[in-house]
Amino acid sequence: MIGAHVIVGYTSDQGGKDALALGSAITRVTGGELTIATIYPPGSPGLAVEAQANLAHAAEELGQAPAEYLTFESRGAGRGLSVLAGRIRADLIVVGSAEGGRSGRIEIGSTSDHLLHLSSEAVMLAPAQYVPSEEPARLTLAYVHRPQCDAAVEQVAHAALRLGVPLRLITLDLRTEDPGKLMDDLALAVRLAWESTGIEAESEVAEGHDVAAALEGLDWLPGELLVCAASEDAQPHRVFLGELAMKVLRASSCPVTVLPRGFS
Repeated sequence: MIGAHVIVGYTSDQGGKDALALGSAITRVTGGELTIATIYPPGSPGLAVEAQANLAHAAEELGQAPAEYLTFESRGAGRGLSVLAGRIRADLIVVGSAEGGRSGRIEIGSTSDHLLHLSSEAVMLAPAQYVPSEEPARLTLAYVHRPQCDAAVEQVAHAALRLGVPLRLITLDLRTEDPGKLMDDLALAVRLAWESTGIEAESEVAEGHDVAAALEGLDWLPGELLVCAASEDAQPHRVFLGELAMKVLRASSCPVTVLPRGFS
């Protein structure tokens, strides 16, 4: 189950605080381990000291919540988080939104861009200024009739069952495909969730002239988590987010988790 060991990429800006709050909330629910990490470039003693200071601030923010605090040297924050996650066997990397984005939406920066194209672990991104709920309310999977999404249906259904929350499957109708086919595909996904877990998934077709309009037409609960599967172009056991899923991520008002290809 995702969340057995969560690593948070912490920075001293608002995005770092959002990631810290979200990562802590996830482990409170799952009972998993929590590691807070700050990445600094090689050959920079001053930045290494700053990284330690950042972690001290993170510890103040978390208070008594149990966590491990690590600094790690790497030429890139995204690469450093991915390598460190592999070493400590974390199964989820949580990062915040880059500076300059809209409040309540996800802005992709260099760190998250690297993770969304090469991470071996699941990646969760927090919208700017996001305040986590005490408990998750629902898991929603963005579904397209492809093998990676079919595999994700089973994984997310199992997660919803363990967390005791509803599962919703959504597909986007951007007025470019046959609506009847989209409904048929979604019905098959609902059946797959039932056959694999016994869970009765909700299903919705989100209609709109673009991705943002389609998502705005849906109801989103406080504490909702949105899940996307990796693209069919992803390397085995790697995250790679396709163009449509990237638009979904940028339009989402709730945290988004991206699963690596072949995630189990």
